[in-house]
Amino acid sequence: MPEAGIRVDDLSGEGVIALLREHLADMYATSPPQSVHALDVEGLKQPAITFWCLEEHGDVLGCVALKELDPSHGEIKSMRTANSARGRGIGNRLLLHLLGEARRRGYRRLSLETGAEDFFLPARRLYEKHGFGYCEPFADYQPDPNSRFMSLAIG
Repeated sequence: MPEAGIRVDDLSGEGVIALLREHLADMYATSPPQSVHALDVEGLKQPAITFWCLEEHGDVLGCVALKELDPSHGEIKSMRTANSARGRGIGNRLLLHLLGEARRRGYRRLSLETGAEDFFLPARRLYEKHGFGYCEPFADYQPDPNSRFMSLAIG
């Protein structure tokens, strides 16, 4: 699948909205409500956030967002592969795209919060494969037994 399938998205299309609903439903099904840090569509429309989707033949197969915490630090938000596209390398493609964008912006660090439950193990393994290590909570996050925080120094 060519990189051209990844584009900045305005969060108005039915496919993207359906994917984000699927994402939030899974987050609330696997984590206690106070431990769900995923943003809804309106939350992703903040000026500090850029949102991308990966499409193939008009179908939204995945999405990811990058939130600028400060001029040198970004946060990965709403990384999701559609259930129908699991195992096709969509998450890897999105993460590589995001790493390139973070470098282009001059970020020195990229961080994320993900769940501690087994449901999130494939995501944690993907981040580990790309060099992310576990860290303390960052930005406004607080310690949470249901969350894992990860970070990568980039340059």
